Amino acid sequence: MDFDKLVVSFLVDEFVGGFFVSVPPGHVACIHDLGRGVLKTVWKPGLHLKIPFWQRAKLFNAQLLEYLIRHDFDLTHAEALGDEPITGKTTDGKNIQIEGSILLKIDKTRANELWENIGDNFVSKIVRPVSRSRIRSVLSEISLPQLSSYRTQFEDKIKKELSEVYSKTGIICEKFLLSEVKDLGSLKTTADDKVVLASKSDS
Repeated sequence: MDFDKLVVSFLVDEFVGGFFVSVPPGHVACIHDLGRGVLKTVWKPGLHLKIPFWQRAKLFNAQLLEYLIRHDFDLTHAEALGDEPITGKTTDGKNIQIEGSILLKIDKTRANELWENIGDNFVSKIVRPVSRSRIRSVLSEISLPQLSSYRTQFEDKIKKELSEVYSKTGIICEKFLLSEVKDLGSLKTTADDKVVLASKSDS
């Protein structure tokens, strides 16, 4: 598992007896104070001063990250940025399997809220269950021909649905990109599975 790809980094560069915290580019840091809890201040990249032993820093990756939804994605680690293909049923009764990716990032100004309200495990608590639920919900509102003909509108609808939920927790959904749509046919066999829509690079 490439832990550097996780949204939350558990390593903070502290030195000189824990008085200083170095926040690298593309990251922000939040502070937990033993007396006041998670502080409202979010530290930007640079060198910062904290109270050793009384305060601890948590480093968040605030860069744009890709959450992959693909075949054989390794879910061994619950906080891995991705998921297995998502299945759902369209209005015309088709069993559909979706692969794609979600581009997301932490709202830098609200990283403290995310840490305090959700904790470290927000991929498994928020990102994954919400993506599964919202994608299935949108699939249930359209037919397979509509999905094939209005790909961009489908992607925009998924982004909107995800953004409405993610934004409440301090996560920003930048884009949803559809890479493959597969008609599963009968769920009892894979013999009649058929790819009906794929990204240009795969076609």
